[in-house]
Amino acid sequence: MAPSLMLGDVFKEYFNDNWVWDGNTKPPEVELSTNQEDAYFYIDPVIQSTGTVGVRGTKGFIDGEHYWEIIFLQPPAGSSVMVGVGTANAVLRSKIYQYVNLIGQDKESWGLSYKGTIWHNGVRKQYCEPFFDSFTKIGVLLNMYEGTLQFYKNNECLGNAFTDLPTSREPIYPIVSSTATETELGLGVRACRYSSLQEQCFSKIRSSLNNVQNVDLLPIPRLMKEHIKSL
Repeated sequence: MAPSLMLGDVFKEYFNDNWVWDGNTKPPEVELSTNQEDAYFYIDPVIQSTGTVGVRGTKGFIDGEHYWEIIFLQPPAGSSVMVGVGTANAVLRSKIYQYVNLIGQDKESWGLSYKGTIWHNGVRKQYCEPFFDSFTKIGVLLNMYEGTLQFYKNNECLGNAFTDLPTSREPIYPIVSSTATETELGLGVRACRYSSLQEQCFSKIRSSLNNVQNVDLLPIPRLMKEHIKSL
């Protein structure tokens, strides 16, 4: 699938990434395209959906900021089609005939359903309006410095979905899942950005202050103060 355009200046400092879906860990009910960028769920013409299955990316993230896009090649349907992230311990298959929101059913993953709800540790929250159209593009922005996860819908930022992801424990992987027969999900843009140690320090200082005006009280040069205020 050809990558879509990046979102203007928001990601101007990002570099292209090249991870794909992991064919070694996926359940057999998920098939991948030759380039492993498209995932097809329950496409056997005889065997219909028997539960919920997922597939994760080949690359786990331990630092940096990472953006990728999931394109719904067919209209989402069924009990659950999800986009999200999880650790290596996140399950990629439900029990037989369990049609569940797989990403976010436990503490190992965080997910968004096409019905507009977000899930983590079995807890559901309303996050956005449902989306039902073919070629809906869901962007995912994972910030491993701050432990935040945002979603975009057709280039529009929907805001923070989660703000407490672990930032120093273990790699976090992209994941998609579905309960529905003939679900088709494609990978679009994949990009990443790594901050310098100085930028990480500035960001940490800014996040530790209750009020941006408190920056003026810090015993550091004025130019540094102005930069921290701009974060």
